[in-house]
Amino acid sequence: MSIDLNTLKTPGPTITALTKPFWDAAAEGRLTIQRCKDCSTAVFYPRPICPYCWSKRLAWHDASGKGRLKSFSEVHKPGNPGWLPAAPYVVGLVELAEGPTMLSFILPGTRSLQVGAMLRLAPTAIGGRVLPAFKQVEFGPEEKPK
Repeated sequence: MSIDLNTLKTPGPTITALTKPFWDAAAEGRLTIQRCKDCSTAVFYPRPICPYCWSKRLAWHDASGKGRLKSFSEVHKPGNPGWLPAAPYVVGLVELAEGPTMLSFILPGTRSLQVGAMLRLAPTAIGGRVLPAFKQVEFGPEEKPK
């Protein structure tokens, strides 16, 4: 991909009182997710109650930024014309080390992308805002994933 993603004319996220902590952290280059104070389960996407135990005691915590690719798609015809200059690009389901899965933009790397690939948070300026994108972890010839 040779285009500067920050120059894209894309719609921004819908920010509500519930999602504001997530987007504020993203703007700072951090990934924050909710964790239930009662059952200790990590939760994503932001919600008012825990989907596991129905507790209303959810708190925001920074995530490690580590994950694995569960699935991905190369987008050739974007749903919004603002993304056309970046096409083709990859979006994928990222299983965070903390447990939840999120949909994210996947930055190109030097190796072919495969399901199961280890990913790392790579905050990226896209369309005038910093968003939580991911990039494949690159290993040297003597390194192996754990």
